[in-house]
Amino acid sequence: MNVLLVGGAGYIGSHVTRELLDRGYRCTVYDNLSSGLRENLFSDAEFIHGDIHDYTGLIRAMKGGFDALVHLAASKAAGESMLKPEKYSRNNINGTINILNAACETGIKNIVFSSSAAVYGEPEYLPIDEKHPVKPENYYGFTKLEIERFLGWYEKLRGMRCACLRYFNAAGYDVKGRLRGLEQNPANLLPVIMETACGMRKELQIFGGDYDTPDGTCIRDYIHTNDLAEAHAAALDYIGKNGKSLVVNLGSETGSSVREVLETARRITGKAIPAKMAGRRPGDSAKLTASASLALELLGWKARYSDMDTLIKTSWEAYSHQTTE
Repeated sequence: MNVLLVGGAGYIGSHVTRELLDRGYRCTVYDNLSSGLRENLFSDAEFIHGDIHDYTGLIRAMKGGFDALVHLAASKAAGESMLKPEKYSRNNINGTINILNAACETGIKNIVFSSSAAVYGEPEYLPIDEKHPVKPENYYGFTKLEIERFLGWYEKLRGMRCACLRYFNAAGYDVKGRLRGLEQNPANLLPVIMETACGMRKELQIFGGDYDTPDGTCIRDYIHTNDLAEAHAAALDYIGKNGKSLVVNLGSETGSSVREVLETARRITGKAIPAKMAGRRPGDSAKLTASASLALELLGWKARYSDMDTLIKTSWEAYSHQTTE
């Protein structure tokens, strides 16, 4: 299978690219390197330096005879999206419309979309399954849900087959140590903890200590990038073989609080990792965990690397390697 990975030089995209290459796929990465890194590119994959806002460039790239497309190009910080909705409208909404229209024009029918469990908003029950109401509470989640709706219409009107993969907090680095390019300006908890452990930040801010959770801090479902990569590959196989679209959650089905992640990181790194309490951020829910039973049923997928020790160990290996060179 010949696959175009839009955003394939990014943190998640590079792991997906590596997984597909390992499975024998032909891969081409299309990325503007605004957050992706050249060191995340592989010699056995083609690379096109391009932007999703360059429609002519997208058309030119997509004429490469691709069987499928993986859409990983988006701004992804929930907190930032509440402060900069214009950025998220342009990158996530306008950029996706360009991608879909270019795919239609060049005959690409199979799309895997890296979505988010942020589409659900405040949980009405836990763990969240795919039947849960979708009521995003931050603008990032809203843009992801709108993209899913666009995909649904393009399926009806243009015969596309789409796999929407909803997950919460991606974390960790390749378990074989083949990817070490660090996220640029991360906003998620685990890379911020790693930056603090390395001395790149003075301290960690914990946003809210008075939530209705056992230790007062938010609980999230963390998923390892290798697990995400395997799920993207399984979704490509599914829509290719079955000719059906799907929407599935991906998750470890367990939750860890901010304090639990911090204490595990202190134990594994041996670093003090200074932290201080700060106020709550708008749009943050107290607890979010996902049910991944449908992914197991349809894709045969289950998280294998998403225990907190593996998440932090592989992250620390990447960060300590880069900061000691």
